[in-house]
Amino acid sequence: MAASLWRAVMGAAGDSSSSSAAGSDAGGGVEFWHGGERTGWLNKQGEYIKTWRRRWFVLKQGRLFWFKDAAVTRASVPRGVIPVSTCLTVKGAEDVINRQFAFELSTPTDTMYFIADSEKEKEEWINSIGRSIVQHSRSVTDDEVVDYDSGPKAPPQPKTSEPSEPSA
Repeated sequence: MAASLWRAVMGAAGDSSSSSAAGSDAGGGVEFWHGGERTGWLNKQGEYIKTWRRRWFVLKQGRLFWFKDAAVTRASVPRGVIPVSTCLTVKGAEDVINRQFAFELSTPTDTMYFIADSEKEKEEWINSIGRSIVQHSRSVTDDEVVDYDSGPKAPPQPKTSEPSEPSA
């Protein structure tokens, strides 16, 4: 799933393993190498081989990138990226995978698991990713809000200065 998200974000222009895809646009136009909203080490479960690998994560401009090491530069090529606008939930998952400091990030088609180094780190990642999901999800405008509780509204009645007679 992460591979398909990566292709969706990066576009199908070229092979992601080639150095031609490793240019400064490898992050989809996001300057991931500086000023991340949140950065740090997490253990991530592999997509195909379900082993745990320690990766450096950068959350910036609605995308969660991961790298092999923390020395991220303009020339670095992310190992993967998740557009948070595609995410539905981020929540603790210690009981699901039976690992301390675990959390999950779910999309309509996949659930990815991560392990932080402490409870505090786990909560900070959940909060940061959650805020980013809200910021980058499509907002609902007032015109699109439907109030199902109030029922159909009667058309406005013209005001008259004469009292109306009750009908029989």
